[in-house]
Amino acid sequence: MNLILPQELSSLIAILFGLTVGSFLNVVIVRLPLGQSIVSPRSRCMSCQTLIRWWDNIPLLSYLILRGKCRQCHTPISVRYPVVEVLTALLFLVSQLKYGWSLQLVVRDWVFLSILIAVTFIDLQHRIIPDQLSIGGCLFGLATSGLGSQPGWLLSIVGAVSGFCFFYVLAWLYFRYRKRFGLGGGDIKLLAAIGAFLGPVGVFVTVLLSSVSGSLLGVAWALKDRRGQLMGYSIPFGPFLVFGALYYYLLGETLWFLSMIQI
Repeated sequence: MNLILPQELSSLIAILFGLTVGSFLNVVIVRLPLGQSIVSPRSRCMSCQTLIRWWDNIPLLSYLILRGKCRQCHTPISVRYPVVEVLTALLFLVSQLKYGWSLQLVVRDWVFLSILIAVTFIDLQHRIIPDQLSIGGCLFGLATSGLGSQPGWLLSIVGAVSGFCFFYVLAWLYFRYRKRFGLGGGDIKLLAAIGAFLGPVGVFVTVLLSSVSGSLLGVAWALKDRRGQLMGYSIPFGPFLVFGALYYYLLGETLWFLSMIQI
């Protein structure tokens, strides 16, 4: 798959595809944590339960036309909906500009980006990472590892195993000495999924950047507490893992130390 299209048309296709996928991700974000089907029934207003007609469900455009309110009951629609759609469109556009059209981009990379977006918003709201996204994503990453030159099936397996084992051992040590859980099982499985898509170097960079960014935010968050206590704070770590994974996927080669790692 090697499409040769004018860049303007390529960008438009990537954006429209991203907006459409982002609209679907909103359904995933709402329903998956509740154990509901992401296929049926049709979307309804969360307030008045009125079925949303197709012309009120056009990604981003309908939100702007309706001025962020339900047509029937005029209840405000969460700003998360357009944010997810725009974020997905931007990531799809940037990835297409960076890597060009390929089967790996459409089938593998865009699925990976979609998983990361869904994980971020679900973890922020519910403090969970559904197995359908982590374990399912890991299996999908392994199954599609042969679509492109990187990372390849061998490094995909090594990445998944190293990602799972690293956090599993870390969580076990933390529990052994602190007698409480410091990392959730969802984080462990998510890192395995990231490893399946990005390989062992991607796991290393993801752990490094997520640890640094998570620590900085954790300290800043704790300093705002009147008691001045650092321990006891429960901050979802999934979004930090997503940040590290996205950085490596889009900008990994800008890390100077990666040139020293021959994997």
